[in-house]
Amino acid sequence: MTIKNVVLTGAIALFATATSVAQINILNAETPDDIGKKTAAQIEYDNDEPLPYGYVDERDVLWSKATWEFVDLDERVNFPLYYPIDTNNIGSDRRSLYDVLVTAMKNGEITEVYSDSYFTEKRSLGDLDASLVYRDTTDYGIDQFNADGFVDDEYIREFTLDAADIEGWKMRGLWYIDKRQGELKYRLLGLCPVAGEARSKAFDDEGGSDDTVDLFWVFFPAARETLHQSKAFNRKNTSQPISYDHLLNSRRFSGLVYKEDNVQGDREVNEYIVDNSLMQLLESDRIREQVRNIEIDLWNY
Repeated sequence: MTIKNVVLTGAIALFATATSVAQINILNAETPDDIGKKTAAQIEYDNDEPLPYGYVDERDVLWSKATWEFVDLDERVNFPLYYPIDTNNIGSDRRSLYDVLVTAMKNGEITEVYSDSYFTEKRSLGDLDASLVYRDTTDYGIDQFNADGFVDDEYIREFTLDAADIEGWKMRGLWYIDKRQGELKYRLLGLCPVAGEARSKAFDDEGGSDDTVDLFWVFFPAARETLHQSKAFNRKNTSQPISYDHLLNSRRFSGLVYKEDNVQGDREVNEYIVDNSLMQLLESDRIREQVRNIEIDLWNY
């Protein structure tokens, strides 16, 4: 057998394996309820876990720099993080990144949730209720409260942020050079959904505020198991969906650097380049190129 035939055979086997993993039992299902159910043999030999990070000793880190990026969900390359936003007519195996995280938080699967990107102040789902939900009493409810001292639920409007309201994601990561392997690596540390306040949904017709807020920060390494089990859409091959863990670790998204660690207290780009979007964009590119050039300079003598 020639080398060409060996490579072709391996590629076919790999494709067949990926196809069988994508939508489990869809070709053998007798009823729709059988789709997604693994056989006893599949469960026994199932080893579908996120690839563990290797241990990195502090002495092996030759250089490092923390960067914060904003991932705009209006960009086509970032659509897998945004869609689907309407889940009424789609299977339960496909959810947006925001729905995956919030559902896991409600189920207690993700507990490492914080109010800032430095992970100093922990938050529970109850603490985040004010940011994710806005409740308003109608005029009839106010009249009832003035007359009877209580308000019926029918007179309370509730507006909840959902996946369609998310405008982008903020991500904090660490670039570092592993001197043992002599290469530049990236480790994602945290991610945060960015959206307008829930209150803006109630007053949208009245010209509500367009300001966005950071809803919460999730410590990424603690959420990898959940994100590995949740799949994002692969537009190039629908039989082989991509886990959110793989998508984020391999940096299959487009982000704009808006902050780096610096001597001025990690100030953001828009704090020292004010009211000039073009120069802010160029500064973001400069920071990115500075990181890339570190690895190139490593091998220049």
